[in-house]
Amino acid sequence: MSKEKYAVIETGGKQYKVQAGTILDFEKIAGEPKSKVTFDKVILLNDGQSLKIGQPYVEGASITGTVLEQKRDDKVIVFKFKPKTGYKKTQGHRQSLTTVKIDSI
Repeated sequence: MSKEKYAVIETGGKQYKVQAGTILDFEKIAGEPKSKVTFDKVILLNDGQSLKIGQPYVEGASITGTVLEQKRDDKVIVFKFKPKTGYKKTQGHRQSLTTVKIDSI
């Protein structure tokens, strides 16, 4: 068993592997910069000695972090085209993101 502590959490319909001190971008989470946020949907928890796998979530486990900033991702161009019909449609999309620093597991 490895000595590192880590967890796998679920937020925004995606799963992320987190460790204390890591900085990650999640889909928008409500909260002002420098406020605390708690993730309760812990799927897997490794505390250095044992590995706990939730069914679907680990009971009593939570991850805390600090919101660093609210921002928007780069623009992605969505272009739809159907040949021989003259159908063309262009659309842009910018995803709202929240940067979080993981404090403790």
